[in-house]
Amino acid sequence: MSILETKQLHKTFNGVPVVNGVSLSIESGKITSLIGPNGSGKSTTINLITGMIPFDGGAVVIEKGTILSRIQPNQIASYGITRTFQNVEVFEQMTALDNILLVLTERNVFSSLFEKHTQYHLDIAERVMKRLDIWEKRNDMVENLSYGQRKLLEIARVIAMGERTDGETKVLFFDEPYAGLFPEMVKLVTTILKELRDEGKAIILVEHNMDLIRELSDYVYVLDAGKHLKEGSVDNVLSDQQVIEAYLGN
Repeated sequence: MSILETKQLHKTFNGVPVVNGVSLSIESGKITSLIGPNGSGKSTTINLITGMIPFDGGAVVIEKGTILSRIQPNQIASYGITRTFQNVEVFEQMTALDNILLVLTERNVFSSLFEKHTQYHLDIAERVMKRLDIWEKRNDMVENLSYGQRKLLEIARVIAMGERTDGETKVLFFDEPYAGLFPEMVKLVTTILKELRDEGKAIILVEHNMDLIRELSDYVYVLDAGKHLKEGSVDNVLSDQQVIEAYLGN
């Protein structure tokens, strides 16, 4: 049963349709990949679903039939949804640990720096950061971390949000999480995504590396020029002639 669906999402920029009638069905305990050539509308679709950009038409349907014709970014956590970004979104003037504590406590940046945190939140932060192999960087300012470490920190923030007491994170969007990672980091993130799937989370993955898509995907949607092109199992989709032509040209 689907935990999240989109119904005929539409978005136009300056009269040009960038997402044109995209319908998705996302299930718990599966990694659903969204692929397509550059400019096909993958990241824009995620931005529409997570409220970063308002859609012009269509709807997002949340578990238990909640139909949303509009969604705000500050609403998504209450629906059990969280995400990473194509460009890393972390607070560079804070320590790595404070970045995690910030999402655990839902405080603003100022109060997070000066209010005392509970041992409960510190224990969660330690567990999540160790899982991503960045605990030893906890006291480093984020601006001093490598790009790959910042990516791992952003993923840690997403996982930490699921540990909060105000509700379980059920749907996680990962927008090109492997970009800029060293091979050992790629292996670590791959393990994390598989573990999250095994924990029953619904994972939506945008990724260009087809080897990773083959390894991870339970189901694949292909977009081309903002439209739904194909969907199905990874082997069937990647061997489809239309998909090959969309990537490589006729």
